Amino acid sequence: MDIERHRELAHYLRQHGHVELDEPCRYTTLSGGVSNRCVLVERQGDSHHPSLVIKQALSKLRVDADWRADPARIHREAEGMRALGVLLEPGQVPALRFEDRQLHLLAMTAVPTPHQNWKSMLLHNDVQPDHVRQFATILARIHTADPNILGHFTDRSFFESLRLQPYYAHTATRLPGAATFLEALIRDTQNCNTALVHGDFSPKNILVRQGKLILLDHEVIHRGDPAFDTGFALTHLLAKANHVCPATFEQAATVFWQTYLEQGGPASEAGSVRHTIACLLARVDGKSPLEYLTATERDRQRHAALDLIRAAPDTVIELIRTFTGAMT
Repeated sequence: MDIERHRELAHYLRQHGHVELDEPCRYTTLSGGVSNRCVLVERQGDSHHPSLVIKQALSKLRVDADWRADPARIHREAEGMRALGVLLEPGQVPALRFEDRQLHLLAMTAVPTPHQNWKSMLLHNDVQPDHVRQFATILARIHTADPNILGHFTDRSFFESLRLQPYYAHTATRLPGAATFLEALIRDTQNCNTALVHGDFSPKNILVRQGKLILLDHEVIHRGDPAFDTGFALTHLLAKANHVCPATFEQAATVFWQTYLEQGGPASEAGSVRHTIACLLARVDGKSPLEYLTATERDRQRHAALDLIRAAPDTVIELIRTFTGAMT
């Protein structure tokens, strides 16, 4: 079944008792990123049940490169939603409603409207320090999860296929000057398993409703190196320094890192520096380049990151200032 065929999805939901047989619903296909189909199911009748978002994992991702991944990863996401629903504050993760292991899909409670996607806000230079602090606080909370939770997330195969290989390993094949740096980082990342790692901690996976951040998309959650998350998150802020405004996003990146440390985040400084540099390159030359960067901005980001490899900063703050300085 393809959930983007709304009649098929409506029949499935009624057949399995997820909506009433005669209940009117409105179906809207959403952006599922490159790796999923997503459909909003708005329940139109007198039902007191919340609207749903149905998500189905793709086996071939929607990018130009030939990038495939096991759709069973959707069930890792369901496990992540269950864990994060307990770990984070109420409402910071949508509630899991059901999952289907045969069709590789899940349903979650839809975030009520109105809400905004944080990535879209940032691209319009709508940068609010409180949002940045919430972003960092959520990540620190994930990274300091009770060690008893970590045993559920020891399998890192989805992280390998969706992050290390298409981001770092693929970039190494395209940029020989960065290959030694990236290959060493891959090995070190594979050998680190100190914390719960989200693996996709990005503004595109954040909705903002009534000033509060809501975290989505947990399909690569695993036990690993927390510095991957800090580097991944910092990259999104720094790439927007490149694209939108260096000064604004230099400040945002600084607030993010300082708040993360204040909240007890355990990611190492050296590791965060390395992963930020690697992700800055991967989001230009990996299999999932940032779509909003122009050709000039991609070149500028690539050259700045390669310079950072040659003269690696000792601290995250130094990295932020050096990179944003190169964007002006």
